[in-house]
Amino acid sequence: MSKNYIFLLALVIATLNSGSVFAQDNLTFGNGKTYILEELKVTGVVTYNEQTIITYTGLVVGQPITIPGVKLSDITKRLWGLGLFSNVNFYLTKVEDDKAWLELEIQELPELSEVKIVGMKKSKTKEIIKEASLNKGIKVTENLITNTKNYLENKYKKKGYLNTKTIINTLPDTVGKNSEKMVIRIDKGDKVKIRKIIIDGNEKISDYRLKKALKKTKQVKVYRLFKRSKYIEDDYRKDLQAMMDKYKERGFRDARILSDTLIKVSKKRINLQINLEEGNKFYFGNIDFIGNSVFSDTELKNALGINKGDVYNGVLFKKRIKDDSRPDSDDLSNLYQNIGYLFSNLTAVEVGVRNDTIDFEIRVVEGKLAHFNEIRVTGNTRTNDHVIYRELRTRPGQVYSKANLVRSVRELGQTGFFDPEQIEPKFENVNPNEGTLDINYSLVEKGSSQIELQGGFGGGGFIGTLGLSFNNFSIRNILKREEYRPLPMGDGQSLALRLQASRTSRVFSFSFVEPWLGGKKPVQFSTTLSHSKQFLFNGLRNDVDKSRSFTIDGITLGLAKRLKVPDDFFTLSQAVSFQFFNLNNFNTGLFTFGDGVSNNFAYTIAISRNDTRVNPIFPTAGSNFNLSLKVTPPYSLFSGTDFGNLKNDPNFQNTDGTPNQSLIDQKRFRFLEFYKVKFKGDWYNSLYANKLVLKTTAELGYLGSYNSERGTPPFERFFLGGDGLGNFSLDGRETIGLRGYPNQSLSSFDGGTIYNKFTLELRYPLTLGQAASIYTLGFLEGGASFEKFRDYSPFDLNRSAGFGIRIFMPAFGLLGIDFGYGFDNLPGSLKANGWETHFIIGQQF
Repeated sequence: MSKNYIFLLALVIATLNSGSVFAQDNLTFGNGKTYILEELKVTGVVTYNEQTIITYTGLVVGQPITIPGVKLSDITKRLWGLGLFSNVNFYLTKVEDDKAWLELEIQELPELSEVKIVGMKKSKTKEIIKEASLNKGIKVTENLITNTKNYLENKYKKKGYLNTKTIINTLPDTVGKNSEKMVIRIDKGDKVKIRKIIIDGNEKISDYRLKKALKKTKQVKVYRLFKRSKYIEDDYRKDLQAMMDKYKERGFRDARILSDTLIKVSKKRINLQINLEEGNKFYFGNIDFIGNSVFSDTELKNALGINKGDVYNGVLFKKRIKDDSRPDSDDLSNLYQNIGYLFSNLTAVEVGVRNDTIDFEIRVVEGKLAHFNEIRVTGNTRTNDHVIYRELRTRPGQVYSKANLVRSVRELGQTGFFDPEQIEPKFENVNPNEGTLDINYSLVEKGSSQIELQGGFGGGGFIGTLGLSFNNFSIRNILKREEYRPLPMGDGQSLALRLQASRTSRVFSFSFVEPWLGGKKPVQFSTTLSHSKQFLFNGLRNDVDKSRSFTIDGITLGLAKRLKVPDDFFTLSQAVSFQFFNLNNFNTGLFTFGDGVSNNFAYTIAISRNDTRVNPIFPTAGSNFNLSLKVTPPYSLFSGTDFGNLKNDPNFQNTDGTPNQSLIDQKRFRFLEFYKVKFKGDWYNSLYANKLVLKTTAELGYLGSYNSERGTPPFERFFLGGDGLGNFSLDGRETIGLRGYPNQSLSSFDGGTIYNKFTLELRYPLTLGQAASIYTLGFLEGGASFEKFRDYSPFDLNRSAGFGIRIFMPAFGLLGIDFGYGFDNLPGSLKANGWETHFIIGQQF
C-alpha cells in the first residue's frame, strides 16, 4: 500500500479536535464573501502528494466557497487533528472578479530516523527502544518526547533509582528528508535504599510486627540477603495498606496513617517517617443476613465462621464473604457459586456501632440460577478436542459451578500438554436475565515430548543413554503417513523408549500408557517391557568377560481407575508383573550363587490421591500421596519344601558334607516370595503469593517375607543415598535419593529391607514460562535404611541440608543440580560426610 493511500486512511479515522491557524500574504480576506474556487495549490508537502491533500480537504475547483468561512475553518481543524503536521496555513493568493485562488501551506512533522541512547549498555538499548515504541518513521512531537522522558524515568524509579534524570535532544538528519535523530541521555544515579523506617503513634502493635507487614519495603540490614531494601513507590503504597490490614486483623477498625514522609538522608539513602493513629479496639456484634432464601441464616453463619463477641477482624471478614486471592476458598460467595448462583452478590454493611461493638448486615442478592450453554476450547493446535473435553468438569446444560470450573483448569494443567500458567476460562455471552453463559477455555500448547541424552564414565567405561518420551501420542494414527508431523500426536497417550549401553551392560525398555481405555471412562492401561544384561567386569584387569552375564527380562501390565469415593482425586491402580533373572557364571559377591535363575511374579495394588494444583512442575498447593502393596504368591504353602532343613539334605551339600549355600539359595530364590509395602506423601503449602512454596515429604518402605526359613530375597531391596538415579539397578533394587551422601552409601552391601525418609524443601520460581520453568530450592533431609525390622529406629537419621536449582524444558524434561552437606558420618568414617554434588535428570525428590 502506498503512502498516499495510508494517508487517506489516516485522514478518514482522524479525530477532529484541533485548533486552526489562518495566515495571509499580501491579500486580505474579505468579510464572509463567497467566491468561485478557481485554483487550490498545496505547498510544503514532503511525504504526501498534492492530490492526496486536496482530496482530503473536499474542495473542488469550480465550487463556491466563503472566505473566511466555516468550511475552511473545519478543514484546518481536521488537518491539525491528524497529528501529522506542525503547521497548517491557508493563503488567498489571488482574487479576480468572483474567482479566488487559494494556497494551502502544510509543514509536516519530522520522522524519527535514528535513536541513540547514552548512559546505557548496548544490550539494553534495543530493549528500551522497543518498550518506548521509538520506531523508525514515527512522527517526532513534543508529546512523544515528553512521554518517552516520563516512561524512562518511571522505569528506573520503579527499580530503586529515585534520582534518575533523562535528557532528550533532537537534531536534523542530513541524509533523510524531513527526518530527525533522537539522542537520549540517561543518568540513573545511585540506587536509593531505605536507611531507616520510623514509626510513631503505635502502642498496640510493636514496630517489629508493623515493619514485618511491609513485605517489599525493608530497611537496610547486613544480614538481609533475600529481601530488597530499595524504595519503590508502588510497593510502598501497597505495604502501607498491608500495615493497616494488620490493625484491622486485631480489631482496630479506625486505625489510619496520619502522614508518611520521605526524608532524603544522602544520594543513596532515605528515611521513611510514618505517623499513625490506632484508634479503639472493636468487637463483632450482631451479624444478620438479609435476602437469603437458598441457605438459612444458620447455614450462612456456620459457613461465615465469625461469631458475636469475636474481636473485629476486617480482613478476615472480607475474605469469609469473598476471598479474591483463592478461587477455591470456602467463602460465602463460593457457597452460592458452587451450586449455580453465578449472579449472586453479598455485601456487608455496618448498621450500628454501640461503644466498642459493631453490628453488620450481610445483604444477599441471590440472582437467577445459571446454566452453562456452550463449552468451547481454543488454542489447541496439537491436542485433539476429545482429549480436552474428557478432562472438563463443565458440560453444556449443567448447572454452573465455580468448583467444577476451577477443577477443570487443574485437570487441564495436570495433563502436561498445555502451559498451566496461561489456561484461562473466559466467560462469554453472559445473560443474567436468562441465567446462561458460555465458557471458552483458552489454551496454549507446550511441548510434551522429551529426549534424554546422557553420557558419562562408570562401571568400566563410557555409558551412553538415549531416551525418547512422547507424552501426547496417537497410536490410532500410527499407520497414517499424513499424521507424521514428525509423529502422530494429539490423543494423550504416552510412548517411551529408553536405550542404555556401555562396555559392561545393555538396557532396553519400552512403555505405553493409554489414560482413557475405551475412551469413555478414566481407566488407565499401561504396559512396560524391559530387558537388561550386564557382563562380568574385572576392575583389576580392566576387561569385560561377555561369556559371563546377568540378564533380567520383565513385563508389567497395569490398570488404574479414578474413584468417586471418598472423592474423585483418588485413584486405585493394579498391576501384574513378571521378571526373569538369569545368572550365567556371574560371581560378583552380589548374590551367594553365580549360576541359576529366579522368577518374580507379583501383583501390586496401590491407592493414591493427588490434588496438587495447578502446575505439575511447580505445585503451589494440595497434596499427593501413594500407598502400595506388592505381593507374590505364597509358594511355601504349596511346595512342601522344608527350607530350614535344606542344609541337612545331601543334594544341597558339598562333598565334605557341609551345606552348599549357593545351591540352597538357588532353591530358596528360584521363585521369589515376599511382600512389599511403600508409602510416600508430598504436601505443598504456599507461604507467600503462590511463589514461596514449602514441600513436605515423608516416605517409608518395608520388604518382608512369608516364611522366615526361606528368608527375604536379595532382590527388590532398598538402597539409600545420593541422587536416586539407578543406572545399574539390574537386580531389581530400588534406589532412594538422599542428598549430601554418595549414591547408595547409606545401605549395607546387600541393601535394606526397611527405610524411611523425611524432607523439607523450600522452593521459589525464577520463571514459569512456556519455554522453560526454572526454580531454586533449599532443603533439609533425613533418612535411614535398616537390614532387619528389629533394627528399625525411625528417628536415627542421616541428616543433610543444601540448595539447588531445577530447570524443566519440554524437550528435555527435568534437569537440575543440588549441593548437599551430609552432617553424619558414613560407615567406617568418624567425621561428617560433608559436601556432595548431585546431578538430577528426569526425577523429583
